[in-house]
Formats: sequence, structure tokens, C-alpha cells
Amino acid sequence: MHLSLGIDIGGTFTDLVLLDPRDGRAVLWKESTTPDDPARGALEGTRRVLERAGARAGEVARVVHATTLFTNALIERKGARTGLLTTAGFRDVLEIGRERKYELYDLFIAMPKPLVPRPWRREARERLAPDGSVEVPLDLDGALREAEALVAQGVESLAIVFLHAYANPAHERAAAEAIARRFPHLSLSLSSDIAPEIREYPRASTTVANAYVRPLAERYLDRMEAALRAEGIAGGLFLMLSNGGLTHVAEAKRAPVQLLESGPAAGALAGAFFGRAAGLERVLAFDMGGTTAKLALVDNGEPLVAYGFEAAREKRFLRGSGLPVQIATVELIEIGAGGGSIARRGELGTLQVGPESAGAQPGPACYGRGGTEPTVTDADLALGYLDAGFFLGGAMRIDRAAAERALGGLAGALGVDAARAAVGVHDVVDENMAGAARVAIAERGRIPREYALLATGGAGPVHAWHVARKLGVRRVVCPPGAGVGSTFGMLMAPARVDRVASFNAPLAEADFAAAETLFARLAEEARRVLAETGADLARAVPRRLADMRYIGQGSEITVAMPEPLAEAAVREAFEAEYRGLFARTPPGAAIQFVALRLTLSAPMPGAEARLRLARAPGAGMRKGTRPVFFPDARGEIATPVYDRYALPPGMPIDGPAVFEEDESTFIIGPGARARVLPDGSILAEMPDDA
Repeated sequence: MHLSLGIDIGGTFTDLVLLDPRDGRAVLWKESTTPDDPARGALEGTRRVLERAGARAGEVARVVHATTLFTNALIERKGARTGLLTTAGFRDVLEIGRERKYELYDLFIAMPKPLVPRPWRREARERLAPDGSVEVPLDLDGALREAEALVAQGVESLAIVFLHAYANPAHERAAAEAIARRFPHLSLSLSSDIAPEIREYPRASTTVANAYVRPLAERYLDRMEAALRAEGIAGGLFLMLSNGGLTHVAEAKRAPVQLLESGPAAGALAGAFFGRAAGLERVLAFDMGGTTAKLALVDNGEPLVAYGFEAAREKRFLRGSGLPVQIATVELIEIGAGGGSIARRGELGTLQVGPESAGAQPGPACYGRGGTEPTVTDADLALGYLDAGFFLGGAMRIDRAAAERALGGLAGALGVDAARAAVGVHDVVDENMAGAARVAIAERGRIPREYALLATGGAGPVHAWHVARKLGVRRVVCPPGAGVGSTFGMLMAPARVDRVASFNAPLAEADFAAAETLFARLAEEARRVLAETGADLARAVPRRLADMRYIGQGSEITVAMPEPLAEAAVREAFEAEYRGLFARTPPGAAIQFVALRLTLSAPMPGAEARLRLARAPGAGMRKGTRPVFFPDARGEIATPVYDRYALPPGMPIDGPAVFEEDESTFIIGPGARARVLPDGSILAEMPDDA
């Protein structure tokens, strides 16, 4: 066994990559996602990619998997019947939230609906102080009675969230042990295990989200493992995490909330990997698929990591409209729609694109699966960016006439001609993505021109050039196999564990010996998890961080900690990070620790291969020409079409040009200067007047 198989289940397509780590050879496949049973499409794709590679299932040494299944369960409210056991007086934390409206003047605002209805939220008599000391002992018999009542009502998963359990988990653990003995089939999630951090509402929200998807995760992963074994694949199954690392099945079952942003995180890893290969230190990793588009900032070859995000937002781009989830996650900017996003006339008579998506079923009108509404993919086809006869390398026929009929209906509603409607759909999507990216980049103290845009996903390379033009980014990179870029990222990912523990103390009074002991405990926990993945522990890289703030502030920043810990060195590290974010530090303000974090990552066997796709330089390099619409030219241009894998390294190409591969199409506009890099990536630069 020596092959690695990556499976990334998206909203429209399931992407598969079969990689031979010995020489970097890879075979790619896109299978339509099967929304009713995502595993079915994944397994069918597995058979197809093995057949295409001429490989046997028994040669697969490991499978790396990412899925949107758990995120969709939150969005669609299709998780387990979940209960909450909490401290007396805190039953309504999930509904009270932060007591803040995300749109101040919206009289009909829809706040995030709690995952646990009020009858299934029960209270236990107990109370801990913020330092973890016991104020009211746990009434264990009372807690058991509440759990018994929930089970009688049909609850199958229980979140246990006691006040200040981040400082002392004793009450949560005692309750869990007793409940598990009484109800061994009840799934349990403890806040002291899932999110041992301050702030009652985010901690409760995260733990409840974990409990809500945990039974689904256990069933799905058990089934996936069994199905892979039935296919003859004996290699281990590993799951992509939101933090940009991998874990084993048991850890994924324990805390599936860590998988919510797994696919997009893999796209950021691909951006970092190919960016390093292109010699680029700063990259905007732009991943646009059939359903969503996301952007990640990559600085010094590594994607930025945050320690919280919002899931299942009521309003897609508005902070505060979703469920807070406190996990380590690659910092992702949701910047627009995907290829399946539906275009329609809005309430004000203007063109609106998304957020509704045609998905995989029925899909865009051009798919011929029953979809009749115009989508971004339909517009891209009508504008000449896509070739109806070469979609997915010709494996899937799409219907240009159906796309034009759907766009004609939109044009009639808007009072414009069909061509103008198609241009409008493409431009609105690009402007929405560029606008959101501008704001997000500025919030991080950056400017777009410092970066190169690296495009992955089935639709990313189609839109990257125009998004970059709007942003003022001068370089655009399309890596090989861009259409399945996230899946490449998964196969290159290290095993990774993030752990956090409360450490609330003013810097001037901090017990650094206790902090070192806490870091050592977190590191030992992380090593135990990593050992189960088969990662190379001899090459494990730890990162020690701390959440810190000025005393009196309501929010923290995360700071890399010096070794050994010392007051002066910690102060210097904190102030440098603070100045980098806010340009100044308040004079004379005292600093405090809030929490300590430990990240441990180690390379996985077979994860360091250099990618090598089948290439035939010079053979049929130019496939012909077709009319393609470019906004800069205000019309169509007869544009050369190239087989990207027939282009030799170093070859210069002037725009406009279309580069086709089976999984995606890369577009560059008039005046562009492009060349093929040694690894097969195409680097295109804007004209001087851009």
C-alpha cells in the first residue's frame, strides 16, 4: 500500500485526488455530489478515480476526507435531538446570546434560532466561582433526574455546560460519569472538553453545536469506514480539520465541531503550498466552487488562523447573525457565491446573485437536470468562458441553449437583452467578492497589492482575473489541478492538534512556573492524539500562544509566547502584536493573560510529495479560438484556447487567453503576460496600465 486518496464533498461536486507520494503522480476526478446520501457519490467517485488510474483499492494506504455534511446539518437544522444541562439560572443563555442586534434598525430581525428548544434545556443545582472554587456543590441526584426527563422526551445527545467549568471541570465530569452509567447510549459533550474558555454564550453555543452533530458524525464516519473497507481499501481514514490539519476518526467523532470548515481550510493550505512553490510569500487563496467562494490570507507561506467563527448565519455576511463556534480555524473570508448561485431580479428591480444556490440537484440550467433558473455557471458559459463540449474534460455535457433560455428570462425581468444579463451576472458576482475582500484585507491592516491571487475550485480560475482587476492585485496564479485544489491541500496537510486552557492572571503577578506546567500538560494531550494518526512525532512542531489583553478590555489578541516565559519578553511580544494590529499601545495600561494555547503539528507519511500531473508539452498545445467577452474590451474577442498541460515550463503567453483542464478553466484578459512555472502553475501579470 502506498497511494493516498483525498475525498472532498462539496455542495455541487465531490472532488477526488489519487496521489502516489513516491513520484508525485496524481489522477483527478470530479463526481456530482449526491445530497440525499453524500457517501454514495464519494464511493462512486472513488471507483472512478481508481479505474482512471489503473490502480487497485488495496494499494490505497490512507484516505483523507472533508465534508460539508456537518455544516449543512447546522444550517438546515437536521442534527440530533439535543438537550442541554446547565447551571441553575442559565437555561436561556442560548437565546439571550450577546443581547446585541446585528442590524440595529431592522424591526423584523431574525436572530439565530437555538439548536436546543427551551423544553430540552434543563438546570442542575451547582455553582463554581470564576477561579473554579465551589460555591454550591453539585446536586448529582437532581442532575440525573433532569437527564432522565430529557431521555424520556427522546433526546439522544446531551450538552453539559456548567458555569465556569473552564476553570474547574469537576462538576461537569461528575455529572457526565453518572449520566453515562445510567444512560450508556446517550451521546455526551462537555464544555470543559470541547471549549474550555471564558464567555458563557460562545462556550455553550460551541458545546451544543458539537452535541447536535455528534450522533450524525458517529454514524456517518462508521458507515464511511465500513464502505471503504468493503471497497477493499484497508488504509486508515483521516479527517480534515478547520485548523488546517488532520486527525483520526476517533477524535473526529469526539469533537466533530472541529470539522465544520474543513473543506475551505484545505483550500487555504493548497494556496499556501502552491504559493511557496511559486516563490510568493503573500497569497490570497481564492477558492470558488459550485456553492460558495472563500478567501484566506497567507502570510510567509502559512494561512492565518483564528480561534472562533460563526456558523449557520441568518445573513450570510453579517457578523452576529450566526452561531458562535470557538474552535481553531483557518481565517476564512466568505466573499461571495459559487457557480451554482441563482441570479434573479431583486425587490428593488436590480440584479441580485445568490445566496440561494441550484446546488448539485437540479443544478444550473445548462446541466440539463431540471434546473430552469439562471446561475453564474450559465452566465460564464454564455460569455464564452466555458466550453460546452469540454466541461469536466468532456465527461459531462452541458447545454448552452438551456443556459441562454434561462438568461433570457432574467433579461426580460430586468428589461435588458440576454447578453447584457449574462455580463451583469458575472460582474455582480466579481464585484461582490472583490468588495468583501477589500474590507476584510483592510481590517487586517493589509493592502491587496501586497498579495498575489491564487485561484482554486471549479469556478475560481474562471473569475480570478476579473476579481484581481477589481482588487488592484497585479499577479494571478492558477496551480495545476486547480479545480480540485482543496483536495490537494488535504493530502499535503500535517496532523494537527489545538488545545486551550484558562489562565487568568495579570502579567505582573503571573505564576510562570504554573504556566509552563499547563503548557506541558497541553502538549502531552496533543501528543497522545497525534500518536493515533501515525504522524512523524520526531518532527512535531509545537507552538505556544496566549490570549492576552489590557485589563479592562473586552476582547483578546493571540500572541506567540517566548521560551522560556519571562515578564519582559512576554510584554514585548504582546505589545509588538498589539501595535501591528492597532498601530499604538495605550500608555501605562496593565496587561493580563486570559488563556494559554498549544498547537502541535507533525507531517503525515506521504504528505510531502511534489505534485506531478500527466503532461504532454508541445502536443496539441493550441486547441483553437472562441469568442470570449472581456469587460475591458467592452465586447467579445477571438481568444486562443490552450491545453494547459501541453504548455512547456517557461513558455510565455500574452493575453487574452483561455487555459483549459478537465476540472477547471483559467481566463486571462487583454494585455496580460503569463508564463508556465516549473511546477505547472500559470502565473499571469496585469498590464502596466491596470
